[in-house]
Amino acid sequence: DLVVFFNEGTPLNLISELVPNVLVKGSDYLAENIVGADVVKKAGGKVETIDFVAGYSTTRIVEKIKRT
Repeated sequence: DLVVFFNEGTPLNLISELVPNVLVKGSDYLAENIVGADVVKKAGGKVETIDFVAGYSTTRIVEKIKRT
C-alpha cells in the first residue's frame, strides 16, 4: 500500500513511474476518466472506485498529520 503526495497538475507521471497494481479513486470518478488508468490496465493492474464513507475526509487526515 502506498499513498503519495505530488505537486503536478495530475498524477500521470507518478503513476507511469510507479505502475501500481491497483489504482483507487473515489466513486465520483468514472473509471474511463481516471488519469493513469490506461497505464495501470496495460500493465495488468486494476482500477477501482470506492464509495465515500460519511465522517471521513482525507483532507482532515492530512491536516491532522501536519499539526503533529
